[in-house]
Amino acid sequence: MNRHRGFATETAVDFARALSRALVAEHIARQPGLLQSLDPRVRLVGLLSLVIVVTLSRKLMVIGLLFLLAVVLAVLSRVSIVALATRVWLIVLGFTGVIALPALFLTPGDPAATLGTESLVITRQGIATASLLVARVQTAVTFTTLLVLCTGWIHVLKALRTFGLPPEVILMLAMTHRYIYLLVEATGQMLESRLSRTVGVLQGRERRRMTTRTAGVVLSKSITLSNEVFLAMQSRGFRGDVQLLAEHRMGAWDYLGLLAFLGVGVLSVWAGR
Repeated sequence: MNRHRGFATETAVDFARALSRALVAEHIARQPGLLQSLDPRVRLVGLLSLVIVVTLSRKLMVIGLLFLLAVVLAVLSRVSIVALATRVWLIVLGFTGVIALPALFLTPGDPAATLGTESLVITRQGIATASLLVARVQTAVTFTTLLVLCTGWIHVLKALRTFGLPPEVILMLAMTHRYIYLLVEATGQMLESRLSRTVGVLQGRERRRMTTRTAGVVLSKSITLSNEVFLAMQSRGFRGDVQLLAEHRMGAWDYLGLLAFLGVGVLSVWAGR
């Protein structure tokens, strides 16, 4: 890849990847699987309750078992473990690892290892604290990712509205999710069109100018589009609430799944104290 055009090209590629990931998530939500077979409200309550349980647990073994449960749910719901590892676990590990690293040296306790000089001492309590932080974040993010991948966004919003979330918040979330991808697609097309018409190598000043102009056009288009969409929705009878043709109905399988989620949560809270 030409390094002089790397920024615009990489930006267009990143936009394309973001759109492809969104399409993959929608495809997974339509697949037959364990989580997909449950009512969206059960998925929302069950998985978010497990996230809360993970944050409350103080024992690494309990969190490890919950992480194993998340992996089993992913397999039974046809979510790729390779995709989870590359797009979730490695990224979270790198981010939380940097945050947890000082705890290895700053947490007082019994020395476990010494790096370089005697002033850099890794304690056993520091290792336990850092491991607990990383395990909590990894497990909680995995449960949240399963909720997003196995449930269509509109069904998540419908479930949130059922539990009393204000319609204004629902509308804001729905519009943000929908039109951020539309603007990303428009930006990628603009960059691709600009690159296809560029002859030679642009200097640094010209590349910065192109980026600034693109950002300005996207901002202007977003403002214009928001006004047009609002007027179009009002003319079609929209009054601020999310409506779905398919109503959520609880069945015996859904109640069984809800009891299973809550049972695992209560047991984990008791064992993780």
